Amino acid sequence: MLYGASAVNRFSATEFLDAVCQAAQQAFPPNLTIVREVASGDLDNDDAMPLALILNELLTNAAKYGCYGREGQIRVGLANGDGFELYVEDDGPGFDLQSVSDRSSGLKLVQLLARQLRGHLEVVAKPASRCTIRFQ
Repeated sequence: MLYGASAVNRFSATEFLDAVCQAAQQAFPPNLTIVREVASGDLDNDDAMPLALILNELLTNAAKYGCYGREGQIRVGLANGDGFELYVEDDGPGFDLQSVSDRSSGLKLVQLLARQLRGHLEVVAKPASRCTIRFQ
């Protein structure tokens, strides 16, 4: 995707999100779908790898823990407003970041990569489970 970008050091958030979601969807059962809700803006090439790793981890967690092998939907967005906001949302019960992060190497990785992007991870459990990374 980066090689096909028209700019040398930037790429489309829409194309990026579509590419990562399509790759993840192939690993998920057919009763689980990923829906891209919104994507806007252009991202720096330096952000591609940490962002792809974050998105893959959050999608995998949503599939494993949020949808519990049942039919479900994972909603994803990446928008540029006052900085970027990436979110992954499912209809699962959610979790408390403080209590889970000590046991989860995947969430620790997400938090470290978010810092690499000069951002942070937020988790909201209700009404839907939503993980959000805000970064510049």
